[in-house]
Amino acid sequence: MRYHAILSIFVSISYEMSMTRTHRLFQMMTTLRQLPAPVRAVQLADALQISLRTVYRDIDALRGLGAVIDGEAGFGYTLIEDAALPPLGFEDDELEALVLGLRDVAVIGDPALAKAATSALAKITARVPPRQAHRLQHAILDARRFFRPEPPRIDVAALRAATWAEDTIAFSYTDGQGARTTRQVDPLGIIYMQDTNMLMAWCHLRQDFRVFRLDRMDDLRTTGESFRPRRVPMLRDYTAILREEARERAKDRAP
Repeated sequence: MRYHAILSIFVSISYEMSMTRTHRLFQMMTTLRQLPAPVRAVQLADALQISLRTVYRDIDALRGLGAVIDGEAGFGYTLIEDAALPPLGFEDDELEALVLGLRDVAVIGDPALAKAATSALAKITARVPPRQAHRLQHAILDARRFFRPEPPRIDVAALRAATWAEDTIAFSYTDGQGARTTRQVDPLGIIYMQDTNMLMAWCHLRQDFRVFRLDRMDDLRTTGESFRPRRVPMLRDYTAILREEARERAKDRAP
């Protein structure tokens, strides 16, 4: 979708209605970006306070402008981003949230992720208006960690790539008692915690969900096997289990 194409269609709309519809279409694009895909029509209707009929009409209008929106009524919609679109504007609070988050990633992330965070912040600074660029360069927020987790002994960038690709991986693992085993797992996600960074995974050896400390993993490699497209539902199931366990622990601690 091209920016000038958006402007041309908006100009053709009557002055009385253009601002309302312009705002709504941009809000719909933003909502499609923010909500987990696929986004159902009823979710868009609730978020934008419009009717389902208006949702379907606006989806068709955005497609007519060139937006690549996959899906249909009854199945949900997924926005396929176009790199040719101009960057979105940010509120000041949104920029400060980005600064704090990216600076924290620069501190706690693996080398590739830390470098990417610094690069992303520089790119954002170069693309926002001068007033906001000044706020980024002289931000009042920062992130510091006085106690960092032990550094990982594996290539975390390779682990992240395998997780996104939904590739089964193998590695050597040393537990807290020093026992060493070889594990084959389906990686689901990585959690960055205060004292350690952990991999959430389905363990083939234990036939159950497990977490593994990155600083106890060695000899990471892919096996050539894929578990696509099960990562998202598996992660959802594991997260639900962890939440239920947390609720049970909270009940046990209650007076």
